[in-house]
Amino acid sequence: MDGLTPKDHAEAVAVFRSEVVGSLCRRDLGHGDLRAEFVALAQQRFRVPGGDVTRTISIPTLERWYYAYRRGGLSALQPRPRTDRGRGRRLTAEQRQLLLDIRRENPSASVPLILRTLTLDGRLDRGAISAATVRRLYAEQGLDRVAMRDSTGAHTRLRWQAERPGALWHGDVCHGPALVIGGKPHALRIHGMLDDASRFVVALEAMHTEREVDMLGLLSRSVRRHGLPDAMYLDNGSTYSGATLRLGCERLGITLIHARPYSPEARGKMERFWRSLRESVLDHMGSMASLHDVNVRLWAFLDQHYHQAPHAGLLGRSPASVWQAAEHGVDDLDEQRLRAALTVTERRRVRRDTTLSIDGTTWQLDQGYLAGRIITVGRCLADASIAPWVEHEGKRLDLRPVDPIKNARTQRQPRRPGADIPTTKTVAFDPARALLDKAAGRVPAHNDIDDEELF
Repeated sequence: MDGLTPKDHAEAVAVFRSEVVGSLCRRDLGHGDLRAEFVALAQQRFRVPGGDVTRTISIPTLERWYYAYRRGGLSALQPRPRTDRGRGRRLTAEQRQLLLDIRRENPSASVPLILRTLTLDGRLDRGAISAATVRRLYAEQGLDRVAMRDSTGAHTRLRWQAERPGALWHGDVCHGPALVIGGKPHALRIHGMLDDASRFVVALEAMHTEREVDMLGLLSRSVRRHGLPDAMYLDNGSTYSGATLRLGCERLGITLIHARPYSPEARGKMERFWRSLRESVLDHMGSMASLHDVNVRLWAFLDQHYHQAPHAGLLGRSPASVWQAAEHGVDDLDEQRLRAALTVTERRRVRRDTTLSIDGTTWQLDQGYLAGRIITVGRCLADASIAPWVEHEGKRLDLRPVDPIKNARTQRQPRRPGADIPTTKTVAFDPARALLDKAAGRVPAHNDIDDEELF
């Protein structure tokens, strides 16, 4: 156990005063002897609690301490707080009320701004009150900027936690220092997912981009390994608010929850993990040459330290022990269901050279008759190795990466099927003759057309 110490500054002052005059109260001294003791003590120097220098104590002060200690013991020696504490004695009641009203109506206004404005308006004399006094006034009334900021919401902020591991996952992105690859800087984005109840990190991966497709790929790899969560708690960034992510979560039976904007405290567990990651890894990376170098360090930090270290929020237990001790329900997730849930389609227009771009990669169609037309492109976001495809008139048409060098040596195929088949008979078609027959009032002649072709 720690040693017994005074509970506050007032008790520490009372103990100090009792040490100065306490021995006199335990001696049988006459009036002259007591006076001589006071004179002797008044010539000594003492260091008061919290003081940086020593000072002497006057005889009247020693007498007051002495008789107070005899009457009431240690509690009688505690300093009494001022009854007008935090009110600003040089302020009138009207001025105090004015300052309080301004803060309530303008919670974002700083104390120097309030004092400067009131001074320029003539409602407060210059130098009549210091900024420290106004801050004490606001703190006494619960109107300091921290209290005003926390009270803007409609509800009281409480510490909360999911009822069991696997019930709720947090998802977020941390911006790391840029990687210099080939002499050029590349952005570093750390994507992570953390289980709320156990603080176990179910996914952590470094990437160069911060896109919705990156989030979906990370989610698919996480649920393959750890199963489906009941819900996901995300922020309001574009990475987490797209229609594709919402549709995929609905298909998988995951409830999507977004935090209230401009409230980082609501996602404190994830923010605390990012702080630990920065202090242990990101601030000491040095010169990394690839994402692989970053990822192996991230995973080593998880396996060798974070998951095994005692966590204050878990009452000293480690995230790995809490996660492994939980009973994870068996769900019906399989690879086919996962791929079906994360398969999306979009309408795209094929270029005149039968190519189209998807996520920075150019793909080519073998069906030339689709050039310039709007088609439906399908993609499976659960497996990046599956090439996108085209859905057209109930058929699935494959896409392949463009090879310009190979195309330069490839014989051009007809744009439309059957366009190279020669016709066996010439069909009459003369627009000018039709107009001439109409002008002359002649009946069009069809001698070159068989009767069977007319009906």
